[in-house]
Amino acid sequence: MKIKLNPDEDVVRHIRKGLEMTGGYCPCRLARTPDTKCMCKEFRAQIDDPDFEGFCHCMLYYKEK
Repeated sequence: MKIKLNPDEDVVRHIRKGLEMTGGYCPCRLARTPDTKCMCKEFRAQIDDPDFEGFCHCMLYYKEK
């Protein structure tokens, strides 16, 4: 398993700017809770899932099997 950044530098730059503006919370989510702090709870669960391969909700990270 490997976690890497999105290869699209524009997406990474945009999401990181959003993270700065929200204090580290997913800029794609309205709620500001511990579950939406980057890396969000949803993606951490996807990391733990051995069958999951793909991007996190905001497309910043990609999990390879």
